[in-house]
Amino acid sequence: MHHKPLNGIRVLELGGYISAPYASSLLCALGAEVVKVEKPGVGEDFRRLKNDRSPYFIQYNAGKRSLAVDLKQPEGLALVKALVPRFDVVLENLRAGKLTALGLGPSECALLRPDLVYASVTGFGNGGPLAHRPAYDTMGQAFGGLYSLLGDAGSPQLSGTILADLITGVSTATGVLAALVGRGSTGAGQHVETSVMEAVSTLAADAVCQYFDDGRTDPSRQSRHPQAQNFCLKTASGEDIAVHLSSSQKFWQCLLRAMERHDLGDDPRFATYPDRERNYFELVEIVAAEFRTRPGSEWEKRLTDADVPFAPVLTVSGVMAHPQTEWLELVEPEGNGVSLLRPPWRFGGIRPDRGGVAPRVGQHTREVAGEVYDASRVEELLAAGVLFAGS
Repeated sequence: MHHKPLNGIRVLELGGYISAPYASSLLCALGAEVVKVEKPGVGEDFRRLKNDRSPYFIQYNAGKRSLAVDLKQPEGLALVKALVPRFDVVLENLRAGKLTALGLGPSECALLRPDLVYASVTGFGNGGPLAHRPAYDTMGQAFGGLYSLLGDAGSPQLSGTILADLITGVSTATGVLAALVGRGSTGAGQHVETSVMEAVSTLAADAVCQYFDDGRTDPSRQSRHPQAQNFCLKTASGEDIAVHLSSSQKFWQCLLRAMERHDLGDDPRFATYPDRERNYFELVEIVAAEFRTRPGSEWEKRLTDADVPFAPVLTVSGVMAHPQTEWLELVEPEGNGVSLLRPPWRFGGIRPDRGGVAPRVGQHTREVAGEVYDASRVEELLAAGVLFAGS
């Protein structure tokens, strides 16, 4: 079996929905063993669809092991505390302060294992006026400024995907990896904290730059396009093509060649990058009119031959059917008709798989609990309803 970078690292996940489970799923794909702590019987809330086969749950939990334990019972809490020293990472996204109240906060867990990496994901941080607000993806995108950038001024648009949750998961996994690297040189663990609002700020970095550069004026969706020199253009056959020229004069000349409009190169409105930025919306009308004269297939050939940075605007089905997706091995079958996205890396030329199927609730309860209790004690806790073992 191909060695993965995190082989031997163990992660105890105390969380649900997307941000923390997505973070731990990335760590799992990198080779870490992830044990997911779930509620007895029903498990995590995201299992609720399709008889425990929610595609969302599967996507963010493939390859993990499930320990079903009732943390409201002292015996269940004692079991998890006994397990903490056996793990390198504790990763949680419960309401701020909830685990501390149970004696499983970062300080308490550090006493159980001093080199533990403890990662906390909150909505808005552990302090400040929003600290106790619930924070689902929509709240993160709204408070983080993304919705104001996704539509025209005065018409904010909800996005079609969970940008806030996913970037929070990536940010959390990055912090955990950094802490593990630091532990390798210092021998010390640490508490890694991030929040949905902080993670979303990384997606708004360009807009924040515009805000400060333009005298603290709010940027909009359209304020980016003149700077980036990008276009989304409808072709004669109805396809949409995205073009991005950026600041390079070369690509402006390439586009003129593709359009056979060298006359625009002599137009003083568009001669230089600053000229095109000032007169961007006039330029858009001219370029859009040109693109409406030829079908998409012809434009793809012309733009490719002229070395213009462009891409067809694909739907998800288009992405999944594209030969580049197949070459990159982005998708793997999990089983039961569900396909998973592989993580976006290769190591030694090999793209790691997701490490297995998503677990049933409590599928690994006996094994994990058996690391610290003998078999008879585990069966007692199962009989008492403190533990739950899936069939």
